[in-house]
Amino acid sequence: MIGKIKEIILVNLKNMFGPKTKRKIVVFSVDDYGNVRLESKQARSNLDAAGLPIYSRFDALDTLETKQDLEQLYAVLSSVKDKNGKPAIFTPFALPCNINFEKMGAEDYVQFHYETLPETYRKLADKNPEAYQGAWELWRDGISKGLMKPQFHGREHLNLTIFNDKLQKRDPQLLAALQNRSFTSISDEAYPTMQSTAALDFWDLNENEKLIPILKDGLDKFEQVYGYKSNHFTPPVYSIHHSLFATLKQNGIAYIDLGLVRKEHQGFGNYKSEVNYTGKQTPEGLSIIVRNVVFEPTEDRGIDWVAFTMKQIEAAFRWNKPANISSHRVNFCGHIDPKNREKGLAALKKLLGEIVKKWPDVEFMSADQAAKIITNK
Repeated sequence: MIGKIKEIILVNLKNMFGPKTKRKIVVFSVDDYGNVRLESKQARSNLDAAGLPIYSRFDALDTLETKQDLEQLYAVLSSVKDKNGKPAIFTPFALPCNINFEKMGAEDYVQFHYETLPETYRKLADKNPEAYQGAWELWRDGISKGLMKPQFHGREHLNLTIFNDKLQKRDPQLLAALQNRSFTSISDEAYPTMQSTAALDFWDLNENEKLIPILKDGLDKFEQVYGYKSNHFTPPVYSIHHSLFATLKQNGIAYIDLGLVRKEHQGFGNYKSEVNYTGKQTPEGLSIIVRNVVFEPTEDRGIDWVAFTMKQIEAAFRWNKPANISSHRVNFCGHIDPKNREKGLAALKKLLGEIVKKWPDVEFMSADQAAKIITNK
């Protein structure tokens, strides 16, 4: 009973404050696209043999989106139309760069190197044409057809402080992952304020200075890779210090996704809590966006994900707010296990069908489009 009450309070808190709209807007904000986490089924098998643990479904199943992943996702998104005759659309919060495994390997893994996403796809297409031949072209096609509108999720999805420290120490976990063209199952227990995949985590507040050029470079590479400037940003693992907000604003970002209740690291393990809501403005002029719906259909929480998500959408609309649905690419990945993709896409198709049935006046939008409407920018 207490858990149920907390759930009801949380759902309503996400929607109580900030600007409102009568329009029935649905957004899918889906993190981690463009990122190489696990290269292949064989890579996972090799990492298992090397003793690298599976901490989560991301370590077990999360791969760069394949041609089949995209084809089947597009079919589901196109299976419904909103009041304006438009299909559902994903806003993939995406990375433009990945580790250049080959260059690092050629140098015996002594220094970090990165490459752009099209280069990653070219390499994977040569190695595994069945999965990756034509995948990048399909990515571009999805953008042009209004099925995908990627936005910025960082230059790469890893913490360079942890990465470089482990590289210098010749950490066997990291070397095993790199040798298998992967960055997964990396322990970060020795770094109390940082996660291995949280690109903007730090220990000393002064470390944020070296993150400024990385953010600038990442935004430049995003435009180079995806064909336009990003104006919406979700920090990897939702972690960022406000000292970086000015850099984001100066380089074209207008909207930033942050948690409803956020604990911001102030350095040396000290944290400051803040409460956010959609439409809240930072001193730098960024509009904060708080996702108010969760949809993780391949995460086993013992719930009916479609019913759970529909209740959250209903709450958003009751408060006259867009339904901003938070999800992750791993729900729609089938490269390691096609059944995972089948489960995720079946739930997505059912959810979309129920949305258009219950709210025939629904409008599917990208995250930046909805943010512009709700913040009147």
